[in-house]
Amino acid sequence: MTDFLLELLSEEIPARMQDKARDDLARLFSTELERAGLKAADLITFATPRRLALIAKGLPLETQAVREETKGPKVGAPPQALEGFLRKIGLTQDQLEEREGTYFAIVEKPGRKTADVLADAIPAIIRAFPWPKSQRWGAASRSTESLRWVRPLQGIIALLGDDLVPCEIDGIASGTATVGHRFHHKGPVAIGNAADYATKLRAAHVIVDQDERRAMIRAGAEQAASAAGLTLVPDEGLVIENAGLTEWPVPLLGRFDPDFLAVPEEVIQLTARVNQKYFICRDAAGKLANAFVCTANISAHDGGVSIIAGNEKVLAARLSDARFFYETDLKVPLEKQAEKLKDIVFHEKLGTVAARVHRMEAIAKSLAAAIPACDAQAAGAAAALAKSDLVTGMVGEFPELQGLMGGYYAAAQGRPAVVAEAIRDHYKPVGASDTVPSAPVSIAVALAEKLDTLTGFFAVDEKPTGSKDPFALRRAALAVIRLITENGLRLPLGTAFANVAQLYAADGIASVDPSADLLEFFADRLKVQQREAGVRHDLIDAVFALGGEDDLVRLLARVTALQSFVTTEDGTNLLAAYKRAANILKAAPESMPVPASGDLLAAESALLSALDAAEPKAASAVESEQFEAAMAALASLRAPIDGFFDGVMVNDDDPAKRAFRLGLLSRFRDAVHRVADFSRIEG
Repeated sequence: MTDFLLELLSEEIPARMQDKARDDLARLFSTELERAGLKAADLITFATPRRLALIAKGLPLETQAVREETKGPKVGAPPQALEGFLRKIGLTQDQLEEREGTYFAIVEKPGRKTADVLADAIPAIIRAFPWPKSQRWGAASRSTESLRWVRPLQGIIALLGDDLVPCEIDGIASGTATVGHRFHHKGPVAIGNAADYATKLRAAHVIVDQDERRAMIRAGAEQAASAAGLTLVPDEGLVIENAGLTEWPVPLLGRFDPDFLAVPEEVIQLTARVNQKYFICRDAAGKLANAFVCTANISAHDGGVSIIAGNEKVLAARLSDARFFYETDLKVPLEKQAEKLKDIVFHEKLGTVAARVHRMEAIAKSLAAAIPACDAQAAGAAAALAKSDLVTGMVGEFPELQGLMGGYYAAAQGRPAVVAEAIRDHYKPVGASDTVPSAPVSIAVALAEKLDTLTGFFAVDEKPTGSKDPFALRRAALAVIRLITENGLRLPLGTAFANVAQLYAADGIASVDPSADLLEFFADRLKVQQREAGVRHDLIDAVFALGGEDDLVRLLARVTALQSFVTTEDGTNLLAAYKRAANILKAAPESMPVPASGDLLAAESALLSALDAAEPKAASAVESEQFEAAMAALASLRAPIDGFFDGVMVNDDDPAKRAFRLGLLSRFRDAVHRVADFSRIEG
């Protein structure tokens, strides 16, 4: 057994592509080995800005001889079928075996040297590599058949043990040498085998292991901040990106003019992060500091003084631009900015952003009645200005800041704090980990924004299909669910959707009321959301199936009580009795007489008495939302229904007795249905 090293040297590989490239290299390499009957004991992959590498451990020097058997057509099959099979396998009919009336092709493949397998595999891997973007280069690029790679491919190392695996692709032949750091090392770096690859590159100022570079950046950035009495703001995305931009990372602390701190800190952070790949820092009080950490790709002779100065100059220019946008935007009242929204199309089927804002204002005002302590006028005012920052210079530069900048501008222009906060938070929650607004006005505007989106797209039949959800409607539905449930809002969704649909109709945009489709969509989203909380999807179905239940808080309270009940012995037995009763009633007439007392058997009388007692208790408990009490009322039916089935023949020959007993079962089913449709419950 021996180890194999493959390095593909190129010009700079974009940082965002490196992790997937490592995965793709391992996958393509494994596939090529499997075709030859080989498998490595372990695969390790590396990526730097200039190289993609793989080490395959524990490869045999030769493959095993294999015997491949391929089943063919039946003996006596049409000649065309046999001819096609022979063409496919490259044999003649006399080379086939007949076995139990079927032709089989047997091919004995001798073992091969692993080096020969690898020599064939390397060009195949390079040509099949699925880069998101690739290019051709040089004179050969005039042909569409020429080699494509993410950036011009410059060299290949292919070493099996200590021996070169000779191969070539488009004039690039494999060798045993690579290059070191672009500035710290001149000349080739000779590699002896897989074991000394990382060591020799380290000596040439290249840390080939991306995980090690990431650890160096984390530790170095934290140390640089700490030495200045500051705390680094963690950002794993930046760690990964900087590691993908450097082969010898050296974090350095720089400063910027504290006057820039008058700009909102999110702007400073985005300017530093997005444009320059810098980390930001906070001071001992937790406030944003006028400091940043950049990651150099060299160990400078002056300790990084010149590098820091250059980065400080670049960041100052960027922050000057950001301050200009901020100060310019502040001079224009948000109402004036809102006037420009009439020229922006929200969606070709749903009109302009201005029309959307008008609907949001009406929706937010109407929702205020369902939100405790919500000021309807403030909610309307916030909704009317919520999208105004879309036309500002700052959001044009940083779209990620929409909503947030509107909140800053509203506060700076003297709007009430509740209005500014609602503008700031009206997109929330954006994802499962995002916070949910809890201020009443913020809740109203956030709900208005999402209810408008959902109703509009469903009304014009732009619903999610399969895995496609171009307008993020599933995310919007989950956000509505969280806004309602986490704030305990008693909001009938069906009514809310219908009200929004009327606004669309009044605008002449859509006349369809999609409320029914939306409630079904929400049922599915609720099941997805509640699955993580351990709530069974069939129980949500069982409550939704009753119809008319669109109060999510009440629905989930009912589902929670139901889940507790069906896991008890009483619940399990009652469910079994319900299913038995439902099966009997399937064959019964749709209309049955209401049972009346008379000459009853003891089991009949017991069930009738239990129903007389349980029905009003269950109904009253459901009405007052005491769902545990409703379950307890149903539990009282468990013994009587069991006794009924043990002591009574339901389908008696006497029509009157049969009708009476079917009526009892119908009444039992209806009593259960006051709580949930037990036919939807599994088990």
